[in-house]
Formats: sequence, C-alpha cells, structure tokens
Amino acid sequence: MIAGSFVELLLRQWPLALVVAAVLYLTRNYFNRGLNKYPGPLPAQLTDWFRFYKVWKRRPEQWHIKIHEKYGDVVRLGPNSLSFGNPNAIKVIYGLGKGFTKSDFYPVQMATSKGIRLPTLFSTQSEHFHSQLKRSVNHAFSMSSQMQYEPFFDSTNEVFLDQTDKRFASTGDVCNFYRWLQFYTFDVIGDMVYSKRHGFLETNVDVDDIVRDNARLFDYAALIGQIPFLDKLWNKNPIRLWAAKHGIGEATFGVARFAKARLAERHPSGTTSFSKENFAWEQTKDTPADLLSRFIDAKLERPDFFNDQLVMTMCVSMAFAGSEPAAVSLSGVFASLLRHPESMKKLMEELDDKCRAGHFKDNRLGLVTWAESQDLPFLDACINEAFRIHPAPGLPFERVVPSEGVEICGDFVKGGTIVGCNAWVIHRRTEVFGDDVEVYRPERWLVDETKDREQELARIRRMKNTLMQFGMGPRVCLGKHIGLMEMYKLIPSVLRRFELELEDSSRIPRFWNGWFVRPVEFRVKFQKRELVQPLLV
Repeated sequence: MIAGSFVELLLRQWPLALVVAAVLYLTRNYFNRGLNKYPGPLPAQLTDWFRFYKVWKRRPEQWHIKIHEKYGDVVRLGPNSLSFGNPNAIKVIYGLGKGFTKSDFYPVQMATSKGIRLPTLFSTQSEHFHSQLKRSVNHAFSMSSQMQYEPFFDSTNEVFLDQTDKRFASTGDVCNFYRWLQFYTFDVIGDMVYSKRHGFLETNVDVDDIVRDNARLFDYAALIGQIPFLDKLWNKNPIRLWAAKHGIGEATFGVARFAKARLAERHPSGTTSFSKENFAWEQTKDTPADLLSRFIDAKLERPDFFNDQLVMTMCVSMAFAGSEPAAVSLSGVFASLLRHPESMKKLMEELDDKCRAGHFKDNRLGLVTWAESQDLPFLDACINEAFRIHPAPGLPFERVVPSEGVEICGDFVKGGTIVGCNAWVIHRRTEVFGDDVEVYRPERWLVDETKDREQELARIRRMKNTLMQFGMGPRVCLGKHIGLMEMYKLIPSVLRRFELELEDSSRIPRFWNGWFVRPVEFRVKFQKRELVQPLLV
C-alpha cells in the first residue's frame, strides 16, 4: 500500500522527481572521490558531457591550454578526470611499473571481427596482454630493424618524388599536401608490412576509401571516448555484436580488406592457418623480410600466444596507427617551415652546403639516407620544434590511478581516478622550453656556444625527455622509429628537389582535432629545383 502510494506520488510529481534526481546525480559527480578540491570549469566538474562538447567543437587541445593557464597545474576535466600540466607528473603517470592502466577511452578504438573485439598494443587495457604482445614483436620495430627496412622507405620516397614532380611541379596544380602525405604514409606501411604498396601515390586516389575510413574512426574515437559507455550503446552493443558474429551488418574497413587480400596472395593454397610452409614468399638477398613475415615468425616462436588472429590484428593496426600520426607530424614540419621563411632559408642553406661538400651519395634523385640525415643539426632542430609546437595527439593520454591511490606532484589522488597529460599543454611549459613557447624557433634545440656547453646539453636533453608526441613510458608508440625514419629521410629529400609555397588560402592555419590534430586546407605549390651538386676538388 505504501509502495503503491509512493509510485502514485512519483507519477503525479514526476517533473519534481526528475529535478531532484538530476540534482543528486550532479552533486554526487561534483564530490566524486574528493575531486571537488581541484579547480576547473564548473560544468566539467558536474558532467562529462561538457568535455564531450569541447571535443565535438574539434579544438579541445586549445581549451586544455587555456584552462591550465587559468586554473594551474592540476585541472579537473570531468567528474572523475584530472589533467596534469606539470612535466614532473609524466614519470609518475607513465613510468614503468607504476601500476597505472589505460582508461576506457582506448577500447573505443578497438576494431571488431565477427562480433569479437580485437585488442591491439594501443587499445588494450590489459598490461599482461600488452607485455606479451610487445615481447613477441618488439624486435621488429627497433631502430636497428628500421635500418634494415630502409630500402622500403627509399622505394616509396622515390615514387613520392616522381609523382610530386609529375602531378604538381610539372603541371602547376596545387597539392592538397596533407592528403598527399597521408597517401605517402599509407604506402610506406603497405610496403613495409606486405612488400606491396596500397597504390595511393601512383593513382592519387584514396584506395578503397582507406584514408576516409581512418579519419572517421579517429573522429569517432576522440568524441565517443569522452563518454565510453556510448560506444557500448552504439558500435559495440550486444545486439550489434551478436549480429556481426552471425555475419549480419558488420562493415569491413578498406584497410582490413587490403590486408585480407595480401594475406590471400601469400597463401595461394587457400589455407587459413599462417605458416612458413604455406607462405608464398621468397626472400632475396636485397630485400629485407617485411613485417608480415616477422609476424609469422612470432607465431612460430610463440604458438601458445601469437595466433592467426593476432597476425591479422597486427597487420591492420599497423595501417591505423602508422599513418595518421606520421602524416600529421610531416605536415607539421613542412607547414612550420613554410610559415617561417627564415627557418626554411637556414635549412636550405644547411642542405645545399652539405650537397656541395659531397655529403649525399644520391645526386640524381635527391634521396637522403638515414645516416646522412643524422648529420643535419638544423633539420633535427626543425623537426623537434615541430614536434613541440604541434604534437600529433591532441587529447590527454588517459590512465587510471591504481586502487591504493598515488601521490602526483604533491597531491594524493585516490584509486580509480582518470589522470593524464596533454602534449599540447606539456610542450608549452616555459620552465622547460623557454619564455617564447608559442613561437616556432628551432634554434632552441641547438647549443648556444656563448653559454656553458654542459648546461646547454642538459637543457636540450630535458626538452627531449619532455616531448610526448609518441606517448610516454612502456606504452610509447611502437611505430615511433618508423615515423622518425619517414621524417628524417623524406623532408630533406623533398627540399632538395622542390621549392614549396603555401597557397594564399592556407596561410592562416586551421586544424581539426580528431584525436590527432590534423590540418585543414593545407595547400601547397611545388616548383622544380635543380639538385645542388658536389663541388669538384
């Protein structure tokens, strides 16, 4: 009787009941884990929907910079989320063996196959799975391995230079440079993984809409990752996963279709189990084993862990993780140089001087080797400064505080709290990078010969140790060395062959934060440049 009367009262007074429920919910959020002691925008302290809105506006990295300037080193981004702007927090949050795990933001980026989630090195929350998978493939991604893969980079760089000449320099057509660099990074990955490029550069076409699908995936992950429960209501709801398991309604990304086609080519017998016996691949003396071969080796070495599904997962994840961040970073260097002519002039002088001194072996195509690039200090400074002022990732690398709680920069944070650092905030710390942090100034990465050399080297070392463009700690991007190889080889090769000019519409930079902060309307004109030749001695 009493219960019935209570229900009847609720039905009569439902607007009031709704208001009371909302107030209780927001009050609980505000005082959650005692995080109300930390400053931050009031809407962000009450609900994650405010953070969702800021990402939906697609410039959250600028919002993070501004609220840290206003509120200080620790800012509350949500009812259960703190952002740390002090570089000293990096070692605690991302250090090896600290007990932090990835937040629910990451599984949102997890692909599915036949209704089953496919965890990758990037998306898995399991530290055990991550360590086991990394142990299986880590050797294939070391810098020494990248040196063996240099022929793959060279072949794609040659195609890039040739096609840039034919399509843009020779015709005068304006190049959508960011898209062109995306085509480049996808073709590099295709060559490295399968010994076969996707064909972006040769056709100047988004093959199988791979680039489009990739951008959509990251846009979705950036937004829905702010309220991960939404992913379980949409992409990964039980009904949809059940249907996919039975072959109903599951869409396949173009990059996955390409991977399956390449695997089928390498397994002409039609077998579904990957093995050396069924592997149609003849190793030559001049061609290093591609990454697919390395993944097959991992399966043979650790059959108890590394199965056929992980071979496919690694192939697909290489395309997703190895393309967009590298293209953003490449465009960041080129755009910074084009918008700062004095830096471009210095870099061109460095390259031309090295050419005249006979530093480069290739004086026909303009290709630059990794070893040659390592003796170009101003190029190194330009790349590091672009990493600093425009890091590819534009959201915090979220981690969950272990259950016992942890002290971070003098503040005890309770277990279960989501914490993280945004590279766009960390890279603008004046105590690390100097007072002019908003200025693109590559010289900050060079030793000032008028000052104490040891102190200068320590200053530069500290800056490098603070850069977060590839992440930090044991979860640092496995493809870091691939991205570095692309940048240090392609950028000087392009500048040796062409003069670049920004189209008027691209002089004022515009960006879109879809997890990675990619440029909008980055349009460039190319003009042929005669290769500077070595001086005869």
